[in-house]
Amino acid sequence: MRIVRGKWAGRHLTSPADRRVRPTAEHVRDEWIRLLEPDLAGARVLDLFAGTGALGLEAMSRGARSADFVETRPASLHALKANVAALHVRERTRIFKKDALPFAQALPVNRYDVAFADPPYESGMLDRLLDIWFHTPFAAMLTVEHASSHLLPEGGEEHFFDDSMVTIYRARLADLRRADG
Repeated sequence: MRIVRGKWAGRHLTSPADRRVRPTAEHVRDEWIRLLEPDLAGARVLDLFAGTGALGLEAMSRGARSADFVETRPASLHALKANVAALHVRERTRIFKKDALPFAQALPVNRYDVAFADPPYESGMLDRLLDIWFHTPFAAMLTVEHASSHLLPEGGEEHFFDDSMVTIYRARLADLRRADG
């Protein structure tokens, strides 16, 4: 696995020795981040279910200012910490050893500019995360990878990749203003 584009293009990332981890395919990650590039300059990024941190690190490679990573599995945390150290971005990142759903539920409105989520397929976690975000949009954009057979609420911008999809939800301005009031 490697960073595809940006200032760290071609840099290899450490992967965990855990067969339960399903990394986002490189071509999907590349296109996913490319779709968001206009929104990444100086962005505060959240990478939920972070695994190796490839999504957040790819976003930083393409202009995001900072990234917070949320992961619980020890092998993934080890790889994530190694990747952050190898790219020398410790001062612009935070790693939380927490469950992604309670972490997201505790966030205020508009804490992040862009949030990535790639929860285990068919786990039900994605539906719970969307419920949290629709109630309290903790990021201006929530972008999620999921099985193409997994039906999500309307209002997202859908992008198909083989048997997976990336859906991008953008918070309405009125929802984000709740942070001020």
